[in-house]
Amino acid sequence: MTDNFTTSQTGAPVPSDEHSLTAGPDGATALHDRYLVEKLAQFNRERIPERIVHAKGGGAFGTFEVTGDVSRYTRAAVFQPGATTETLQRFSSVAGEQGSPDTWRDVRGFSVKFYTTEGNYDIVGNNTPVFFIRDGIKFPDFIHSQKRLPGSGLRDADMQWDFWTLSPESAHQVTYLMGDRGLPRSWREMPGFGSHTYQWINAEGERFWVKYHFTSNQGNVEMEGSEAELIAGGDADYYRRDLYEAIESGDFPSWDVHVQVMPYEEGKTYRFNPFDVTKVWPHSDYPLIKVGTHTLNRNPENFFAQIEQAAFSPANLVPGIDASPDKMLMARIFSYPDAQRYRVGTNYNQLPVNAPKAPVHNYSQDGAQRHHFSSATTPVYAPNSKGGPVADEARAGAGSWEQDGELVRAAATLRADDSDFGQAGALYRDVFDDAAKARFLETLTGAVGGVTTPEIRERAIWYWTSVDETLGAQLRANLESPAQTANESAEPVGVGE
Repeated sequence: MTDNFTTSQTGAPVPSDEHSLTAGPDGATALHDRYLVEKLAQFNRERIPERIVHAKGGGAFGTFEVTGDVSRYTRAAVFQPGATTETLQRFSSVAGEQGSPDTWRDVRGFSVKFYTTEGNYDIVGNNTPVFFIRDGIKFPDFIHSQKRLPGSGLRDADMQWDFWTLSPESAHQVTYLMGDRGLPRSWREMPGFGSHTYQWINAEGERFWVKYHFTSNQGNVEMEGSEAELIAGGDADYYRRDLYEAIESGDFPSWDVHVQVMPYEEGKTYRFNPFDVTKVWPHSDYPLIKVGTHTLNRNPENFFAQIEQAAFSPANLVPGIDASPDKMLMARIFSYPDAQRYRVGTNYNQLPVNAPKAPVHNYSQDGAQRHHFSSATTPVYAPNSKGGPVADEARAGAGSWEQDGELVRAAATLRADDSDFGQAGALYRDVFDDAAKARFLETLTGAVGGVTTPEIRERAIWYWTSVDETLGAQLRANLESPAQTANESAEPVGVGE
């Protein structure tokens, strides 16, 4: 007998790790071999459904330390001077499946969970400050266009560019994607953004609009497309391995966290819609304000339990922080926790990686995989006279904004500088240097070269001409050259490629 013995899931010793119960050495296997059935059934259920979006990723734990003073803008405990908060960060690709190479051209997810004293606060963003669409009703269509055809199971350049060119608000993000930002050297060497506009509320109840920026202290470093292709074939887990090995060796990556703050009333009259996630706020109007530093210093002990089951959501807000009239954000506030209930289970917030450090008091009960529960004498309804928890509006510190109250289905009201192509053109002309512009044109030529439908290809040329006339003319010339004509069957290189 040994003190280190194998047991069933219920703790009972098992007779063998190697041999099933059979009718003689060569006979039929007995269905009542309880450990065999349990072992195979557990194995069959080892995988939870992969995320529909951001399926491939990795992450680590860390700390966030406040070094600045933004208490005049928010009462949130996590952002008060001197506060230190445990964090979890997950990086990811957007469109690729679980087994896809890390170095496909794609936008990268950048999500941080703060285990604050007032509950969990999540910033769920990307390595770009904008997004492809501005209304959540289009999100399933956008993702479908970047995934695979239902018949062949292949990605298709025609449907990618068909969607993008019929959704011109995508131009700003696609310019980032097709530029150098689409191929970062590593997760450690890229920036992060909250992307959306959020609301901060201070101790006096004053409201402000805010955007988050995470600036890599390792610098922003990208790679060439040819190098990314070689790495994709040699090490599909390149980014994941890089992050794990850096932390394991004590080379802890960090990001300085800044915010842009807009006074509440200015949101009503600013020259373009400040709640449009396809736009950035110029730093000349709203300069960066340093808040603190976020450092990753601890690898997960179990990737599945602590990274794959981690559930991030922009609905996880804390007192002093709230949503804004950003239509995409408001849709995500429903969509993310709903996806987690399906993917992980209705009680996903009771898993250790998702459980808050702050105490939980509410009237939810039952549901699959419930672990925590109240005593039998605790009331299960509200209001009650049995001493159960009571909502506290002052403690919650929720935000708000004015609206006209009329329910309509319409785009946001256009303002003086609202334009789908304006900021994309400025990014191309004013931010990209000549070498970056040349790489950008090469990437576009390959991407649009994979489009086989003439109407969609012509629309793609119009799309980039609207961003910049010279760029559009160069793209047309490249696509009409004999060399490109011979290469028109190139794989699509949009999101996830």
